[in-house]
Amino acid sequence: MNKKLPNEFLFTVVALLIVTVFVHAAYVLHIRPVAEATLRADRERMTVDPNYVTERSFYVIIKDYEQEAEIILMLWALAIIGYKSVVQQRELRVLRAEVLRLPDGTRILPEDTREYTRQLEGLPAADRETLVPRALMAALARFGATRNVQDASTVAHGICQSEAERLDSDMALLRYIAWAIPAIGFIGTVRGIGDALSQAHKAVTGDISGVTEGLGVAFNSTLIALILSILLMFLMQQLQRVQERRVLDTETWLDEKIIRNLQVRM
Repeated sequence: MNKKLPNEFLFTVVALLIVTVFVHAAYVLHIRPVAEATLRADRERMTVDPNYVTERSFYVIIKDYEQEAEIILMLWALAIIGYKSVVQQRELRVLRAEVLRLPDGTRILPEDTREYTRQLEGLPAADRETLVPRALMAALARFGATRNVQDASTVAHGICQSEAERLDSDMALLRYIAWAIPAIGFIGTVRGIGDALSQAHKAVTGDISGVTEGLGVAFNSTLIALILSILLMFLMQQLQRVQERRVLDTETWLDEKIIRNLQVRM
């Protein structure tokens, strides 16, 4: 439980490389060959039976490069969300553990702050870096130095506010991915329509296969992009809700269990 998590930047880079390799391998070895075989079989049946109606194949829908890029970005985002979720679970575990375990009614005097600080310093390194011990150590240090309860409260809430701002800024990469997926879908739309227009002269002779394939690229890339972006935005909202609630719960715990128990002898 106290195993240190890998550096987040390193994790995101490695996750992107792994996802790219596996998704591209799946496309090269399975998805595109199956899609090409499906399209070839459909063309042969249409040659035999002009009234044949092709069925929409999942492999055909996701076969193009834009859909591959969208899926890579989506899986990368899921890996990042998974990492952040593990971090949040560790933070919640430390919060629920009540690291100081103060009995009800215990009063914390300025002279006691060093003893409590040593207890916090004895925590495992991974737990000591979480929000609750950091806010506690800062509040106890300020209370021991100034003997002022308001100063300790201000420091504790300031660290919680800084944590909330840091968590919000750390969502920037996920927001970029949520923007990039529909953007790539739009690129696929433009490319597909361009391909369809370049084949328009063949439609005059009755061959509309080039036009339909181009339009298929346009619509399929947009379809996959919209589905993935909707799912990703939902997961991002859930993650952000957990993060915000955890910071608020930490502030509430500090007020109820620590700040109100600080006392200065008259």
